[in-house]
Amino acid sequence: MWNYAEFPDGTCIAYSDLQDDGTIRIAVERPRDGGFDTARCLIPAYRWANVDGFTDNELADLKEFLRDNAPLIFELSEAPYDERLTA
Repeated sequence: MWNYAEFPDGTCIAYSDLQDDGTIRIAVERPRDGGFDTARCLIPAYRWANVDGFTDNELADLKEFLRDNAPLIFELSEAPYDERLTA
């Protein structure tokens, strides 16, 4: 997984390499007392799984963020390793 964004509340978004089926796995984590809130999303279908600690409204906001950033995430997911380190 590659780090993509970190929000002021500590929420981090990471993405996988482009999968053979044309999808990208997204991991979302946010620190909380004693652990992390977590969620996984598969784009471009925007299917959520393994959600723990995020509300439906928060997932809707995250989905909007991912939709707005999907073109860049897809571009980065296909970039060579050394280019991702400087992105």
